[in-house]
Amino acid sequence: MSHNDTIVAQATPPGRGGVGILRISGLKAREVAESVLGKLPKPRYADYLPFKDADGSTLDQGIVLWFPGPNSFTGEDVLELQGHGGPVILDLLLKRILTIPGLRIARPGEFSERAFLNDKLDLAQAEAIADLIDASSEQAARSALNSLQGAFSARVNHLVEALTHLRIYVEAAIDFPDEEIDFLSDGKIEGLLNNVIADLDAVRAEARQGSLLREGMKVVIAGRPNAGKSSLLNALAGREAAIVTDIAGTTRDVLREHIHIDGMPLHIIDTAGLRDASDEVERIGIERAWQEIEQADRVLFMVDGTTTDAVDPADIWPDFIARLPTKLPITVVRNKADITGETLGLSEVNGHSLVRLSARTGEGVDVLRNHLKQSMGFETNMEGGFLARRRHLQALAEAAEHLEQGKAQLLGARAGELLAEELRLAQQNLSEITGEFTSDDLLGRIFSSFCIGK
Repeated sequence: MSHNDTIVAQATPPGRGGVGILRISGLKAREVAESVLGKLPKPRYADYLPFKDADGSTLDQGIVLWFPGPNSFTGEDVLELQGHGGPVILDLLLKRILTIPGLRIARPGEFSERAFLNDKLDLAQAEAIADLIDASSEQAARSALNSLQGAFSARVNHLVEALTHLRIYVEAAIDFPDEEIDFLSDGKIEGLLNNVIADLDAVRAEARQGSLLREGMKVVIAGRPNAGKSSLLNALAGREAAIVTDIAGTTRDVLREHIHIDGMPLHIIDTAGLRDASDEVERIGIERAWQEIEQADRVLFMVDGTTTDAVDPADIWPDFIARLPTKLPITVVRNKADITGETLGLSEVNGHSLVRLSARTGEGVDVLRNHLKQSMGFETNMEGGFLARRRHLQALAEAAEHLEQGKAQLLGARAGELLAEELRLAQQNLSEITGEFTSDDLLGRIFSSFCIGK
């Protein structure tokens, strides 16, 4: 669709509410104001006016805001009509606006897309709008706002500027090889390159924290029937999310709870007890359990401490361990410490973490919470932090790889042309984050995930 069209959409959530907002952006926004309001409001002032139907009758009344381009969110002429939030009223007003030729309903995220295309914000800032709306914790919301205000983009742009500066020296060494100073061998380029690599590593570390805040961590509780998996889910969730009985196989399907540990989103998944089941329903539940395990960031291997003294997962249940994905982190959770009298706490056994607790009484559960946070490298204090998406992490990782390849070329064969190419590719990866270098397909995928009125 053309970006020359004038678009309209509801900017408030669907349903009933005290206020309902329609947003119009484009060349025809001025015509909408004159037709629906009878006049063009004063720019950037709130005006209380009736909203008129085509025959002159009043459909609604409310606050009007007029933002002539380019001084608006999208960079185009923007009109906002803030009326009452009833769905019938809003639908009538929307239909009235669409009778004006040249207007259409906006696609999801099209307002933000136009703001990006008109240089009102970069791609990372545009994504931060959606992340701010979807934030599931105070810390995630604050970090998303930092990204929206340009914190992440500023760090990336600093790296791009440093790379540009470095490329100037490299290109000079290639183009003027007979000069007295050989930049490739005098250590200056190596020093600059090391500085860029160090700065990039710092940004990657912060981005991983930001990704954790946005994506969260998927933890699957797995083990034999009656090991206390559902009791642990309830203890972590702080409520009775799962039914707990002494009957083996009570949990037959996957149960999910979303909690936060000091701001970090945690997706806890309780699964059916793993065993050879003859019951068809239970067997399906066990297959689903294995599907969740294979997609987990970490598995809590739940063990009934009254049935075995073993602490090494390979000794407790070798067949279970053999079926797990090779690099999947495991935490052994020895339950029922209130009965066995075991000392509560965290320890290490043959490369695996071991937590002793009582899911029934809640003793030791805080130790497990802290262990989960620490195992993901999550830091509670993220003052000035930013949110990051998986595509950002991938772009940063690829840029880091190109810089390491370039360093190898510099220190090995002093191959200036190959170093220059690696630096160019690294800069291209970083520019993908802010949208200075990106594909139309990527833009389509990003903005299609937004709300229609954003």
